[in-house]
Amino acid sequence: MSSEAPQSGTLSERLLDALPQTQCTRCGFPDCAAYAQAIADGAADINQCPPGGAQGIERLAQLTGQSAVPLNPAFGTEGPRNVVFIDENWCIGCTLCIDACPTDAILGSNKRMHTVIEAYCTGCELCLPVCPVDCMLLENATGNATGWAAWSAPQADQARDRYAFHNERRKRDQDRDEHKRQTLAQAKLADLAAHSRITDTGVLDQKRAIIEAALARARAKRGADPAKG
Repeated sequence: MSSEAPQSGTLSERLLDALPQTQCTRCGFPDCAAYAQAIADGAADINQCPPGGAQGIERLAQLTGQSAVPLNPAFGTEGPRNVVFIDENWCIGCTLCIDACPTDAILGSNKRMHTVIEAYCTGCELCLPVCPVDCMLLENATGNATGWAAWSAPQADQARDRYAFHNERRKRDQDRDEHKRQTLAQAKLADLAAHSRITDTGVLDQKRAIIEAALARARAKRGADPAKG
């Protein structure tokens, strides 16, 4: 990623390349890609990204042919980039912050101490509201530097790659859990009478038909999804 506005690809791709990839959702969209697409579609303004700041708006203005405007305060303010730390005296190992982090910058396991890998933290602050004990602490990592002065192209590239991996990992985990559920349901279906308090064979047959139809729909959905191969 260059500090200058990229010149290749579709408009939404070029807009995405010009965004800081913090995946903070402050723009009002679920990630940088969704915001870039919304700008390209005319559904969002170019001044909704606080991490990019004024320089980021200039980059988006160049790509869209619009005039640069001040950052819309409804989406936040431009400021130094913060990184998150965990107060180990209060962390209860709930894993909620791990699930919330878009770049997998938090390590830990259930009921075990968590820690933040500072180099991977984008300062998105998405972990803060999910922590039930408020043990997530912010620290200014860039002094007086803000916007793209507080965030480099290599950092943006790294964050983008880690976000892509994060999404792939979550998809694999969801597929694995879904497969386990279907396998368990299939096993119970094979001997439904032993897994049910219902003794009426007619009712059991109806229940079996319902479960079989649900499993068939799940298999058809998986087969129709190219990502599942």
